[in-house]
Amino acid sequence: MNFDQNDDEFVQSEESSFDLKSFVGKLFRIWPWFIVSVGVSLAIGFYLSKTTEPLYRVSSKFFIKEKESALALFENPAITDVGNLGLQNETIILKSKPVAALAISQLDFDVEYFVEGTFIDQEIYKNTPVLITVDWTNSQIINGLVTLEWENNEQFSLAFDDKGYTQYLSDGSYVGMKNMPEKQTYKFGEWVENGQFRIKVDKIDPDPAGSIMYKLRDHKSLARIYSNLLSVEPVDKNSSILELGINTPNVAKGEVYLNALMGSYLRRELDDKNEVYTNTITFIDNQVSGVEDSLSYFERELENFRSKNRIYDLSSEGTAVFEKLSGLETQLRNEEFKRSYYQSLRDYLLQGNYKELVVPSGIGIDDPILNALIENLLALQVDKSRALATQTEMSPAVKEVNRKIEDANKSIREILKNVDANSARVIQDLQAQIREIDVSFRALPQTEQSLIRIERQFKLNENLYTFLMEKRAEAAITKASNAASNKIIEPAEGGMMIKPQPVRNYLASFVLGMLIPVLLLFLKEFFRTKIEDVKYLESRLKMPILSTILFNRTDDSLVVLKHGKSGLSEGFRSLRANLKFAVPNEDQITIMVTSTISGEGKTFCAINLASVYSLTGKRTILVGCDMRKPKIFPDFSIPNDQGLSTYLSGQEKDWKKVVKRSGYDNFDILVSGPIPPNPAELLFNDRFNTLMQELKENYDVIILDTPPVGLVSETLDLLSKVDVTVFVFRQNYSQRSFIDGINGLKISKGIKNIYSVFNGVDGKKVTYGYGYTYGYGYGYYDDDKKKSS
Repeated sequence: MNFDQNDDEFVQSEESSFDLKSFVGKLFRIWPWFIVSVGVSLAIGFYLSKTTEPLYRVSSKFFIKEKESALALFENPAITDVGNLGLQNETIILKSKPVAALAISQLDFDVEYFVEGTFIDQEIYKNTPVLITVDWTNSQIINGLVTLEWENNEQFSLAFDDKGYTQYLSDGSYVGMKNMPEKQTYKFGEWVENGQFRIKVDKIDPDPAGSIMYKLRDHKSLARIYSNLLSVEPVDKNSSILELGINTPNVAKGEVYLNALMGSYLRRELDDKNEVYTNTITFIDNQVSGVEDSLSYFERELENFRSKNRIYDLSSEGTAVFEKLSGLETQLRNEEFKRSYYQSLRDYLLQGNYKELVVPSGIGIDDPILNALIENLLALQVDKSRALATQTEMSPAVKEVNRKIEDANKSIREILKNVDANSARVIQDLQAQIREIDVSFRALPQTEQSLIRIERQFKLNENLYTFLMEKRAEAAITKASNAASNKIIEPAEGGMMIKPQPVRNYLASFVLGMLIPVLLLFLKEFFRTKIEDVKYLESRLKMPILSTILFNRTDDSLVVLKHGKSGLSEGFRSLRANLKFAVPNEDQITIMVTSTISGEGKTFCAINLASVYSLTGKRTILVGCDMRKPKIFPDFSIPNDQGLSTYLSGQEKDWKKVVKRSGYDNFDILVSGPIPPNPAELLFNDRFNTLMQELKENYDVIILDTPPVGLVSETLDLLSKVDVTVFVFRQNYSQRSFIDGINGLKISKGIKNIYSVFNGVDGKKVTYGYGYTYGYGYGYYDDDKKKSS
């Protein structure tokens, strides 16, 4: 060890206060913490795994066909997306409450059955011991578990022991529950009604005794719950196939719901598509009813006329006139039928009543533009209805659809003006031709004229009836053969558990159990303000550490004199040896022992350092310079009636008379004496200088036990009167800030031969040698073995 280092050699680079090697060593010493922490964490993980309601993933795949505009051939690409809400809007519709409500209405989800488990209640579906029928036209108690018990096949009891019940009223509203029904007994198979609920319980399980819990949920709440649970995601970003998924505690219910949801969506789509054909059939039926009556009437008139007048065939001239008139009148009737349709269509458009619109092609009116515009208008109306399922009239999407509907309405009315005018001209022309033929008609015999009139009316109604029935059959066939554009790709299937995941929980618990002690120790080290490790002291202290002194486990401070074979005594021998290297050529040495604050063990170190020098045969004196708080005399059982304060104050002229014998060879003591009113001034007078000079002439070693430098000022002035200064730091007692203070003192005062001692080290934690500091492990020496035994 080199004790001649200058200050610059002790200036070290800034290091982190975190010592990884030391930290790992401390982790090994707290291994019981890890066992307890991991055990508790695994127990918590086990509890969470058992008490968490299991959730399973149920999913299906559903194809959404991209819609095309009815005007795709007439519009430019910028506006061909008429009526298409897009895949994103279809996703929103699938997750909407109306679609969920439609699916729920087909299922028996309003009663949930549970059996009591060890940790949590488990829901069962279908295979239930009882069947509960709920009358939703009456009030019901919902959202809370009800215990149903039976001890025979005739009666059962209901107990409302849960919390958070809600009263469902028949008008669909909810109120809080205040007075719960008392536990009562009822009969199986009979309606139970008491003003708060109305249910019927049928027993299915043959077991005469048993129990089950149930919970009622109204359809509106179920629609809200399941619409929120549903997740809809595209299988691929470029695909219109959607994956529908739901996390549910019951796989069977999840599968049933998803299948019902997809089926309800397809039926809703098919209903929207068939609405046009339903309207067409209704319109034709209304027309046919009148034509059918006229046809029957004229058929009877024709038969009666022929029977009465005994005329069955027309003359060749009459036949020619009849055929011409029949053809023209059929055309006239068709045009009048068209004008009637145009008028009805105009009225519907003006009223904004789009639900009863009939596509012209459905009743034989071939106008491609008009057909396309009306089909587009109907598609827009469908899109609006579907958008209103999830949005309001004020939403931007609905406003945009309304704008498109209004534009289409105006376009159709403009076209109707033209086609109606054309139809009126055709009717006028046909009527003119009919009037021309009437001249030839009047030249026929009267009987033949009458027959032609009747046959004309019969033929006209017959042709119209046939035409309408053909169109009705076409519409009915189309409606029957219609299929939904979208389709189910994969029915619902599930079973994969989402939570809990026991393996993950146990792994996380184990990792957390291992991390908690590490974190606690790290926080403890991070916020530590006291010096614990000699490495930390060495890395920051700008002076050598001469020795590490073990913790004194006895009540006696004279460890060197009374326990000379202990590791603690060996630490003071090491200190003595290192001081010899620090001041190698001094036959006489004066040593000052001090510390930053009281309690760091400076007096203990001073006593035993003086003791270890006296054992070598050197004449040694221990001087108690701490006149504010004398401590030396009790350890040697000597009085403190006279001492340093007595001599310095002039009460005693001869210093030798205040020096006391320690009871050990070569070891004298000059105690502090009575506490004076001015201890600082006494150390600065000439008598103290004279005392020091004479002590050096009479003793080989002088040990000064001075006051702490952090509490009093006079200690700093004694630095110039000694050969070596030893600062004492105590493990887990001295503050880390003391290091900066001592470093600053050394640099600012330019003090040489200043060293330190690390005192009070726990010997049980010294597990390896460390140069001049560690190496005196507890239990190695004889005295240590006696204490441990």
